[in-house]
Amino acid sequence: MIWMKNVLPPTTHRVAAYTNPAVNEEIRRSTLENLSCLEDAEEEELTRRIRSLNSEWDTERFVEAKAALCIMGCSLFGIAKSKCWSFITLITATFLLQHALLGWCPSAPLMRKMGIRTAEEIGQEKLVLKMMRKDFAHVKSNDAEELLKAAEKQ
Repeated sequence: MIWMKNVLPPTTHRVAAYTNPAVNEEIRRSTLENLSCLEDAEEEELTRRIRSLNSEWDTERFVEAKAALCIMGCSLFGIAKSKCWSFITLITATFLLQHALLGWCPSAPLMRKMGIRTAEEIGQEKLVLKMMRKDFAHVKSNDAEELLKAAEKQ
């Protein structure tokens, strides 16, 4: 598996690595804008935003749902109409694998341009909100269990 580390991008950065840098910067700017609006927010408002981020669909969820719908639809057409539709399921599976390995598929640039973020980007916003809410203020810096509990807090 050593070869995979040299060929494939890191899991947490693979989508951003294949995204136009200007789009990545726009997504970052939007996140920073969201955070700036909450700089003086009360704990309850920060908690509300964290909970809404827990429901935000990331790029992976969009790709998986789109692929599943395509495969289901083409399978039904393949059964009812023509076996030629099965070829589209093969193409869909190929793009799904490509996305899993590289973080890119044909719809990825459009999704990113629409502002759909990666789980990592959503997680970064949540972490900053938790820091703003002072979730880590009471934790000793070397207490791994307490730090993890604070990070898991919703």
